[in-house]
Amino acid sequence: MTAPSTFGLSTEARNLHWLLSNLVEEVPGVHSVTVVSSDGLMLLSSDPGHQVAQVAGRQDGPRGSSADLATIVSGIGSLTFGAAKLMDGGGVKQTMVAMDEGSVFVMSISDGSLLGVHATPDCDMSVIAYHMALFVGRAGHVLTPELRSELRKSMESTQ
Repeated sequence: MTAPSTFGLSTEARNLHWLLSNLVEEVPGVHSVTVVSSDGLMLLSSDPGHQVAQVAGRQDGPRGSSADLATIVSGIGSLTFGAAKLMDGGGVKQTMVAMDEGSVFVMSISDGSLLGVHATPDCDMSVIAYHMALFVGRAGHVLTPELRSELRKSMESTQ
């Protein structure tokens, strides 16, 4: 995993980077993780560069980079929020897409921000959902407009 330098970041930003890294490293089956703002911009990523691992001729994660996962998460979030609105379903808490070769989980954080996880097809979905909920619980109250701005600038400087 390639991580951006946390030098010069606020304590809150460094803590979020640590929480994200911990989610990827400690939860079996997780390929990559991203946090996306309500306007679709990537705020945090487990792979902020253009890291792609080749495994048996296949890419380990979305094609290209974590920016692709952020785009997918933003799109899924938009689609499910729209569906919930049309159906008078209230707020969307979590979305899961199970595929033959992997899974994508999207969970609301706060103010429209989203946590997205790409995982293996054989992952333990309840374990991933549990750890995502822990991240959301810890990150939601600190994800202020100032911190989102700092995280955006940090991501832009690594790309």
